[in-house]
Amino acid sequence: MTARVRNDSLTLDALWKATLLVSLPFGALSFALPIYGRMLKASALEIGALFSAVALVPVIIRPFLGRILDRWGRRPFFLAGLASYTVSMVLICVAKSMLVLGIGRFVQGIGQALLWLSAYAIVADVSQADRRGRGFGAIDEAMNRGSLIGVMPGLVGIGLMQFAGLAWGTVWPVLFGGYAVAAFCGLLLGVRHVEETRPAVKEKVAPTRPITLQIATLMGIVFVTGASTAMVWPIIVIFLQDRLRAGAIMMAFAYLPAALILSFLPSRLGRITDRFGRKPMMAIGLVIGAAASALMPQLSSIVLLAILWGVDSLGFTASSPAERAFVADIAGSDARGVSYGLYTFAYFLGTAIGPLAGGWLYDNLGRSFPFYANSVMLLLAAALVMTLLREPVVLGRTPSPGTLRVSRLFHRQTGQPPRRDRHRTPGTGAGSQ
Repeated sequence: MTARVRNDSLTLDALWKATLLVSLPFGALSFALPIYGRMLKASALEIGALFSAVALVPVIIRPFLGRILDRWGRRPFFLAGLASYTVSMVLICVAKSMLVLGIGRFVQGIGQALLWLSAYAIVADVSQADRRGRGFGAIDEAMNRGSLIGVMPGLVGIGLMQFAGLAWGTVWPVLFGGYAVAAFCGLLLGVRHVEETRPAVKEKVAPTRPITLQIATLMGIVFVTGASTAMVWPIIVIFLQDRLRAGAIMMAFAYLPAALILSFLPSRLGRITDRFGRKPMMAIGLVIGAAASALMPQLSSIVLLAILWGVDSLGFTASSPAERAFVADIAGSDARGVSYGLYTFAYFLGTAIGPLAGGWLYDNLGRSFPFYANSVMLLLAAALVMTLLREPVVLGRTPSPGTLRVSRLFHRQTGQPPRRDRHRTPGTGAGSQ
């Protein structure tokens, strides 16, 4: 048991470091890609398509990939995801047209489909039931810290272009060549230290039903939230350039408080969701995001932008670990891959549609319309979370009074106790619901 715990700890540590390394370009891409697209004379719709390209592959393969993960294991696909990220950075490094840039983003989507789904399954496999929120929060922190660290050379590169007269043709290959090297180092780290974590089946039991009513409901909610948030992110840089006349460096500094929140708070807020439940944190985060989106069109200064971005990031940081832990809570250990495949499929289907919709709304119905639409959709999602989802009973966390009433009613009607984690070894997963 001690050796197993040690191996799990080494795997999580290597997973954290590898995800940090491949995440280095995320921050730079988020603000540099729309600017670079503008320099290539791309429209808002075309810039949105660059973001949709990343989400296209996960939409296509993740519903099938989850079952393959449950059958063949997590490690091969985690490593394939790291390799895909490396190749994508090489393509973006040499891109001098929208076509090559789009291909690079498409390959990045392959990495996104493979890496994050397998990473979520690994965390669910090795984390105890009452510590899953913290575990998923730690992975979010690795990704966001990587983005924060990686954005620094991006800012230096843009500064050199603006103040030293260097051209994109000089700075862009150096910048993304460095990101490619970092992704390759993450791949080597994964090869050496990330072990297989798929639970071994010791006896023949009826397989867990992967598509339950709760999973289907959550899929609908994350589709809505994925589409609405993706609708505004690609155009927010354009909007701020048009409204505040802010340059890339100024916007990057305004985003710094949000980046710090995303880099250091997810695991801490994950502990709160482990203690008090998944639903409250999910709903609170969505309401905070809705308020921030509604206020975004009223911005009049960079200082207010920094505050609003920080508030919005706090909402995302509260809801994201709770959402992923919820999936692990309601999925059986033999169906985690399928459950996360369905969950992430719904999310990326939304993110594939959202940027195109946001670009069209921005060009045709006005600059503020996408932000108000996003606010309404997030409020709707929060209401659905509180009314349609059931809080799972997790080992180590006191059930809510409502959950206890449902449990007692189940016992009286069936004469059997409901399935709970107390019948399982900690860390092997919750039963299906």
